[in-house]
Amino acid sequence: MKVFIATDKPFAKIAVDGIRAEVEAAGFELALLEKYTQKQELLDAVVDADAIIIRSDIIDAEVIDVAKNLKIVVRAGAGYDNVDLEAATAAGVCVMNTPGQNANAVAELVFGLLIYAVRNFFNGTSGTELMGKKLGIHAYGNVGRNVARIAKGFGMEIYAYDAFCPTDIIEKDGVKAVASAEELYSISNIVSLHIPATAETKKSINASLLARMPKGAVLVNTARKEVIDEVELIDFMISRPDFKYVTDIAPANDAAMKEKVAAQYFSTPKKMGAQTSEANVNAGIAAAKQIVDFLVNGNEEFKVN
Repeated sequence: MKVFIATDKPFAKIAVDGIRAEVEAAGFELALLEKYTQKQELLDAVVDADAIIIRSDIIDAEVIDVAKNLKIVVRAGAGYDNVDLEAATAAGVCVMNTPGQNANAVAELVFGLLIYAVRNFFNGTSGTELMGKKLGIHAYGNVGRNVARIAKGFGMEIYAYDAFCPTDIIEKDGVKAVASAEELYSISNIVSLHIPATAETKKSINASLLARMPKGAVLVNTARKEVIDEVELIDFMISRPDFKYVTDIAPANDAAMKEKVAAQYFSTPKKMGAQTSEANVNAGIAAAKQIVDFLVNGNEEFKVN
């Protein structure tokens, strides 16, 4: 069996070493393609792969079609919209993610962005504090739960909305569950966004929802840019100069945002949520363990297709 790591943004060496140890202990071969710049390099490399570990790399129908031996793809991280699930399912390929492995890294970034925002991007003017502010967590998964944990240390009032998470699960953490996104945004001084990009959620964060937020509100997005209606967002921010948007996923209209609402907006140069050495290692080794467990024992616990 051949396990392939395909990463245009490579894992840290310690992560690769850990992956190799898991894979070779099972008697499998490990191969790497790192820092590739052309899709053809990926297509050529995966021809004989039985399993593929990726990060933000695109596994589409073309890749799946050439990888005739492919049995499983694991995205080392939570999001998996870079994998064509329909094509994978049609080819009998199992797709997994590694939920929770990057959760603390993303949650800590939320507060890095938040402090930067409420202190007016460190421009020398008087900002505000997080203590006592109402924080709304939109989607209470692994990242949302870590955001709640950290927010308690700041002395924030914490609310959450998740259409799929039972109220008792949310409230056992000392977080107040609300019944709708509209209620969450109406209550919260700050909303931390953690919803996935699905047919239902794309462009769901729009002007009518954001207009419910009180004066001086902040939206933090460490999820996916596709969930934001970017056209409505910029128009809304122009109309609401008190509102700030901070994110680690630059919107498609980043240049216009910088031109028109620069004092209210910040984006990191690239997606930063999982960019810690700890998350890098955790997600990579988890991916390797899941592949071995699947190939040896047929365990599909983290299957997403």
